[in-house]
Amino acid sequence: MNSNASRHYFIGLDVGTSSTKGLLVDTEGNVLAAASRDYPLDTPKPGWTEQDPSLWWEASREILQELCHQAPTAPAAVGLTGQMHGAVFLDACGEVIRPALLWNDQRTETQSAEIERRIGSEQLRTITGNPALTGFQAPKILWLREHEPHHYQQISQILLPKDYIRYRLSSTFATDVSDAAGTMLLDIERRNWSDDILRELQIPRKWMPRVYESAEICARVSVEGAGSTGLVEGTPIVAGAGDNAAAAVGSGIVEENTALVSVGTSGVVFAHTKKAMPDPKGELHCFGHAVPGSYCLMGVSLAAGGSLKWFAREFASEEAEVARRLNGDHYDLLVSEAATVPAGAEGVFFLPYLSGERTPHMDPNARAAWLGLSFRHTRSHMLRAVLEGVAFALRDSLERIEQQDTRIEKLILVGGGVSNPLWRGIISAALDKPTALQPNQGGAAFGAAVLASVGAGVHESVGTAVKAMVAPVEAFETPDRVLASDYARLYKQFTRIYPALRAVL
Repeated sequence: MNSNASRHYFIGLDVGTSSTKGLLVDTEGNVLAAASRDYPLDTPKPGWTEQDPSLWWEASREILQELCHQAPTAPAAVGLTGQMHGAVFLDACGEVIRPALLWNDQRTETQSAEIERRIGSEQLRTITGNPALTGFQAPKILWLREHEPHHYQQISQILLPKDYIRYRLSSTFATDVSDAAGTMLLDIERRNWSDDILRELQIPRKWMPRVYESAEICARVSVEGAGSTGLVEGTPIVAGAGDNAAAAVGSGIVEENTALVSVGTSGVVFAHTKKAMPDPKGELHCFGHAVPGSYCLMGVSLAAGGSLKWFAREFASEEAEVARRLNGDHYDLLVSEAATVPAGAEGVFFLPYLSGERTPHMDPNARAAWLGLSFRHTRSHMLRAVLEGVAFALRDSLERIEQQDTRIEKLILVGGGVSNPLWRGIISAALDKPTALQPNQGGAAFGAAVLASVGAGVHESVGTAVKAMVAPVEAFETPDRVLASDYARLYKQFTRIYPALRAVL
C-alpha cells in the first residue's frame, strides 16, 4: 500500500430493484458516507416486472452528488453493481426504447423453451453454464422480437441495468463477466460473448457491449457525466459486477470452502470455484466471478425475505402501525411472534414460491403453499412456517452446490433477513454449518467500491484489496445441535412436497 493510500476514496453504486444505494469508502474499507434513493416497480400484467431506467439514473445522479459533496478529495474511481439479467433496449441515439424487463419478469416461458430447443439443453449448459430461464436477458430479446417488433426494429444496443448507468456517466457501452454470464449469451469458459448462440438466436453481436473483468477500467466519466454528478471528468469507472458477485467480494468470498448466504428479497447461496462447473442437472447457476479467471456456483430462491414482506403486508398491517408508532422494526416484531411456536410449526410447512422458483425446480409456474394446517394452528404457526420454508429453500441450494464436488465448511451471512437472531438461528440450523455475520454489511455497493480500488491501482488485485478493506470474520458459531437434528428430519419432508403438488397442479 503506498504512503498516500489514506487519501484515496472510492464510490460503489448498487442499482437495485427497489432502490439504488451508494457508498463512499476509503482505502482501508471504512465507509465514510452512504446514500440511497427508492423507486417503484411496475407490474403491467401478472408475472411481468418492468422499470423505467431513467429512475435508476436520477437516483444514481443524486446519490453521486451527495457522496462527492462529502468526499474529502475527489473519488479515485467508481465501481458499479446492480440487479442482474434485466434488459435495457437503446436506439441509435442512445435513448431508451421501452421500460426495462427485469430479472423477476416471467413472461418469457415460451422463448426460454425455444432457446432450449434451438441450442440444446446440454449444449446450452456447456457454453453458458446455465439452463434457459425466464429471468435471463436472452429470452427477453426474443420476446421483444415476437411481441413488440416496432420496438425490436429500433434496437442499437442492449445493456444490463448497472451498465446503463455507466453509459449515462461515460457514453461507453461495457459490461463485466459476472453480469454478462446472466444473459444466457456468454461463453462461460471464454469469458466473452458466444458467437454460436448469438448466431443461432439471430442476435447481432454489435448490440452487445464489450466484456471486461470486474476490476478493469472500462470507461471514464464524461464531461456530461461530471456535470450531472459532481464526479471529476476522466474519473475511472471499473467494469464492476452483478450484485451477488459484488456482495461476495464485499464479504470476502474470493476463495473456496466458504460460501455466502444472502437473505434479501431473494435468497442466494454463493460459492467461489476455480473453474467453471456447470450443473449437469441445470439446477444451479454457474457464473463468472468478479475475481479474474474464477467462477461461482449459485443457488437462488426467488422469494426469501420477499416471503416475509408479503406475509407482513397481507396479514400484519396492524403490527406495522404499532411498530411505526414505537419506532420499532415491523419485521422484528413479527419474527418474535414466531418464537412462540416450536420448531416445525407443529406440522405446518410453507413453500416460499411466490415468484416461481429457481433452485432446484427452475419452474416459473411454481407457487407458494401452506400445508398441514388444522384448527390447532394460528397465524404464529403460519409465520414460523414461512421462516422455516425459506431456510429449507436455502438448504436446497447448499445441498446441490455440495453435490458438485464443492466442499463448503463455513457460511458467511448477509442481508436483512439474517439480522434477526431468531431467523438467523433457524437458517443456521437448517443449513447445519458454522455461520457468522459479515461485520461489514455494505453489501454489493461495498464490493463494487473494493473493485474500484483495484482499478485505481491502489490495491494490486481483488485478493489483496479484500485483505485490506474487508473486515475479517472473527468467529463462526456452531448451530444448535437439537434444532439442526429436528430440521434435518423436517427438511426431508419438505423436499417431498413440491414434487407431489406439481403432479396435481
